[in-house]
Amino acid sequence: MKLVSYSAADGVVHPGALLSDNTILTLGDTFRDTLGVIAGGLTAPPHNGPTVSLDSVRLNAPIANPPRVFAIGLNYRDHAKESGMELPTTPVVFFKLTTSIIGPGDAIVLPSNSTKPDYEAEFAFVIGKGGYRIPASAWRDHVYGYTIVNDVSARDVQFASTQWSMSKSFPTFCPMGPAIVTADEIADPHALQISLSIDGETLQNSNTRELVFNIPQLIEHLSSITPLLPGDVISTGTPPGVGLGRTPKRWLRAGETVTVTVEGLGSLTNSTVAE
Repeated sequence: MKLVSYSAADGVVHPGALLSDNTILTLGDTFRDTLGVIAGGLTAPPHNGPTVSLDSVRLNAPIANPPRVFAIGLNYRDHAKESGMELPTTPVVFFKLTTSIIGPGDAIVLPSNSTKPDYEAEFAFVIGKGGYRIPASAWRDHVYGYTIVNDVSARDVQFASTQWSMSKSFPTFCPMGPAIVTADEIADPHALQISLSIDGETLQNSNTRELVFNIPQLIEHLSSITPLLPGDVISTGTPPGVGLGRTPKRWLRAGETVTVTVEGLGSLTNSTVAE
């Protein structure tokens, strides 16, 4: 199932299941939002119910109110190298504030107090069944599905401190979507092509098999410290090709179109505008 959040002209956001004929089966009669769908464990759309055309609505972030957005740094080997950092021996964890979440088609606002905004294509997984101290062997029991994140980062703010979260939490710095694809639809999340392009030029291109710490390892590590909750989003890190690692550096500029594509999950496209 492809779980989405959508809104019509009245602006009210509803949960729904995106069907193969480009219609959305509404789930709003049963669930208040997609967090409720995830917590309720629904992974297949009902056999019938009211639908709306995808063309007649706006897609929002597939989950706007996750309990937390965990993000993992330096989790592709070549990205750690291009960043001038040692390969981590334990996951590098930071957070993106939920106020930074936007959906597909929304604009990334480049803040006036940063001159080095960067892009980061990321593959993310969403927790379904929560738990504390989950063994790596049980990871499939706890993954609800997968989505796409662009971990937009203000590099000058990031490296002014040893803490990364604030530099990655400006408003609009967490584009997400277009859907959460339930785990049953992705045979192997560790063998997916991931890429990012700006105005049609491919700048990142890799595969999730290159992750330093895979999903089982991340679930075991994170849940050894804090109980994971239904709806938690874990963004697994970015492959090489970010602006920081290029010569010369390549920062986001206003008026660009940024597209992140992950095999099996579709594409997430956002424009950029100046504050």
